[in-house]
Amino acid sequence: MVHVLSSRVLIRPTDPERSRAFYGEALGLAVYREFGTGPERGTVYFLGGGFLEVAGRSAESPVPSLKLWMQVADVHAAHEELAGQGVTVVREPVKEPWGLIEMWITDPDGHEIVLVEVPQEHPIRYRPGI
Repeated sequence: MVHVLSSRVLIRPTDPERSRAFYGEALGLAVYREFGTGPERGTVYFLGGGFLEVAGRSAESPVPSLKLWMQVADVHAAHEELAGQGVTVVREPVKEPWGLIEMWITDPDGHEIVLVEVPQEHPIRYRPGI
């Protein structure tokens, strides 16, 4: 049995500095740790209950099946802030049939990121009888 102690998503961007500016400045993710030197140094960001590592460099486009899911307190406020910073908004906030409010953005390499707000009344927050 594998006993996982920690985990993170690893992204190899085509332009590491641009990606660090996006995740660290535009999204405002806090830095957990940094390692190495130069433009391809690694930066690990806090990502709620996990981590996101931006390190190295890739000459290829992102894997289209990789999506990042990030829960935020107020997706409409996030939309206003990020759109004002020039972040590419693929889809504005929409309340989905399953009750979550979702907004889609992309990072500089095209990785899709869904920002999700869980409304107070949603069963993820509270399930009567459990």
